[in-house]
Amino acid sequence: MLRLLAFDADDTLWHNETHYAETQEAFRQLLRPFHDDGWIDARLHDTEMRNLRHYGYGIKGFTLSMIETALELTEDQLDGAGIRRVVDLGKAMLDKPVEPLPGVAEVLQELSESFDLMVITKGDLFDQETKLAKSGLGTHFSKVEIVSEKDRAAYTTILERYGIPSAGFTMVGNSVKSDILPVLELGGRAVHIPYHTTWAHELMATPAEASFPVLESILDLPALLRGW
Repeated sequence: MLRLLAFDADDTLWHNETHYAETQEAFRQLLRPFHDDGWIDARLHDTEMRNLRHYGYGIKGFTLSMIETALELTEDQLDGAGIRRVVDLGKAMLDKPVEPLPGVAEVLQELSESFDLMVITKGDLFDQETKLAKSGLGTHFSKVEIVSEKDRAAYTTILERYGIPSAGFTMVGNSVKSDILPVLELGGRAVHIPYHTTWAHELMATPAEASFPVLESILDLPALLRGW
């Protein structure tokens, strides 16, 4: 029997990747006098991956990676005004309103009447807590877990903490790598709701043996769960 229904946050409950895309375009504009867009994107991605072990996921780490990339690509010629521009881009991301995706509030209200709902997301603790508060969705969830990585070990720890068997757990999210495969490995269920843009780090080929439902919208989730 399904006991715990968990949701990813960014780009599952609310818009997030679009904010990163807008900021990355502004970052490209800053560095176009020095390099083409493809090289800028590649170097920024490489810097982010290299810095994950230092900063983890989130806007603050992304901002520091932009500064480092900008200095690298300009051979330390970026002036104080340029660095301030990058810092302002990061602050603007933190100040953006959090907009729930269409239908999310209504679906959560419906599901909260039958299921124990939880958020499991990765990133900066303060950043993610702030987003949840801004979204207005927090009242629907009895539990919130913000982790450094969403892998099998992290899910195992969460389930053990709440005494939930894997067979009673379902994860809903937009990343096959983080939201789907680790949960299936544990014997839980997972529902994939793709988002129109996905961070390159989260992209991966789906193993042929992996079986999970893919929905076009969160609006389709209640009917799927009723069928289960």
